Amino acid sequence: MPVSEIKQFIAKNFLFSDDASVVKNDQSLMSSGTLDSTGILELIMFVETQFKVKVADDEMLPENFDSVNAIADYVARKQRAA
Repeated sequence: MPVSEIKQFIAKNFLFSDDASVVKNDQSLMSSGTLDSTGILELIMFVETQFKVKVADDEMLPENFDSVNAIADYVARKQRAA
């Protein structure tokens, strides 16, 4: 399950913490200020590299990348489709 890897990446790269528990699974990463537009691009690059999926331009939407749960669901859908 990619949830722990996603949380670790966000905690380390955006919250400067080694404690992944500071990132809540259903927390909005954008409205909480954890990620901005540049951060989203970094996150998408991580997802593509780490989980071997290609994120299409029309998939770069808040419903796919605004929370850990949304990202994990998106990755699972992409991997099933591959």
